[in-house]
Amino acid sequence: MFTGIIEEVGTIKKVTQMDGAKELSIKAPFVSEVHVDESIAVNGVCLTVVSFDDDSFDVQCVNETLSKTNLGDLVVGDPVNLERSLTLEKAIEGHIVQGHVDTVGTVTKIDQKGADVLLTFEFPEEHTDYIVGRGSIAIDGISMTVARDHDNVCTVAVIPYTWENTNFKSRTVGDHLNLEFDVFGKYILKYLKSREEEN
Repeated sequence: MFTGIIEEVGTIKKVTQMDGAKELSIKAPFVSEVHVDESIAVNGVCLTVVSFDDDSFDVQCVNETLSKTNLGDLVVGDPVNLERSLTLEKAIEGHIVQGHVDTVGTVTKIDQKGADVLLTFEFPEEHTDYIVGRGSIAIDGISMTVARDHDNVCTVAVIPYTWENTNFKSRTVGDHLNLEFDVFGKYILKYLKSREEEN
């Protein structure tokens, strides 16, 4: 479990093709503190550390993960958002994030508005019920608040600190974003739909 508060921006050091999978080596400032079997969110995807060395850690992604997230797009040198899993000593300063990406969105517009950057993206229409104005959404693992939404298009306002300290600043129109909708909203919608089916 995570909070959507990015600890560091890592860098893809190496991408190794495996049989039906890829192994990503990621340079990270906190690598001296990681251990094998640790869960780390990479662009919002919960992955398991399989090995590490002096400056990087390795994670493996099966085709299911690669096809449903933007991790398959990554190449050497790309920045990735990193968050280690929540502990009892850490405050929940964002919102509850599972690291289970629901779908991939596409950046359609990046607009500077004073100190804020307005980031607009579109996503598959079947997920529109999960977006709520002023609700929470994790974008590439970053806990964000929905500023505007219409049908399958959503806009978030990014403060300068978040823009500079995540991989948002490297995003351009057409890029893919990992989206995880609020887990509580998903449970509520499923419950309501099951009630409707019973009646």
